[in-house]
Amino acid sequence: MIQQFLLLLFVLGGVPGFAAQAVQDPAAQPPGAQEKAVPEQSSRRAGKKSSKHDRFVRINKDEKGRAISMDTSTIRYTKKMPDGTELSVELIGVVHIGEKDYYDAFNEQFKNYDGLLYELVAPEGTKVEARNDGGVNPVAALQKGMMAGLGLQFQLDHINYNASNFVHADMTPEEFGESMTQNNESVAKMFFRMLGTSAAMSGASGEAEMLGALLSNSEDRVYRLRRSAANQLIKMDVGMSAFEGDNGSTIITHRNAKAFKVLQAQIDSGKRKLGVFYGAGHLPDMERRLIEDFGMTPGEPKWQLAWKLRADDK
Repeated sequence: MIQQFLLLLFVLGGVPGFAAQAVQDPAAQPPGAQEKAVPEQSSRRAGKKSSKHDRFVRINKDEKGRAISMDTSTIRYTKKMPDGTELSVELIGVVHIGEKDYYDAFNEQFKNYDGLLYELVAPEGTKVEARNDGGVNPVAALQKGMMAGLGLQFQLDHINYNASNFVHADMTPEEFGESMTQNNESVAKMFFRMLGTSAAMSGASGEAEMLGALLSNSEDRVYRLRRSAANQLIKMDVGMSAFEGDNGSTIITHRNAKAFKVLQAQIDSGKRKLGVFYGAGHLPDMERRLIEDFGMTPGEPKWQLAWKLRADDK
């Protein structure tokens, strides 16, 4: 079961709009004026395997082969535009709980973009505020529990979503629900599919490793927990099949389609230096879209430390 909870944390971290985490701007469009759910993707894209996650999230090891950090990457994609300008789009992967310094570094990085597209299933015009611990949303409760156990911080508490260059690039709750219905998906179906992928992800050894870390009384307990959790998250590319519906998935495929409609609108408006800030699990599909649909050339990953996996003196 632990693997399934980690998958939920990793993938649903961009769906806190269902919790009491955001305040809708009174001047925002009324629900009736919002865009309809993103249509299904073409058969060419549906069912096509994403590129490997190791370009977007990794466990970094020292010269002795010991895990020292879990990192996420920023990858730059470029293209020469017809007007002679260079278009630059950076995919910025994130895990939704991490070190405070990790999120502080992102806040500095985000100042460099003409537009920074971000994920959050929420009504258009939503203003993101710090979390209210009084909420009862199950995903938020899971995140809070994982934060306490791993000694980490929550993304929404530290990223400045009210920066002037931030652009909402995700579904509204209405679009999300409609897409799941049209795609024959449900949260219950996803959960039970994840039960079936547990053995493929790590088997009994992964559960035993996590349980051993949980029961440990050693000074290294937090780092043992982090190493075990990181190993599960790194293997999530196998478990991502649990989110596939009849035509891709709402969680990944259709939300990415909505994000890239926003990206195209930003490009059409003349912006040439853009960032897309999304959970690392979204990025293999996004990379494919940038290469195949936008004709862009990828660069090499630049890594950012998300979790320390070992004490400095160990």
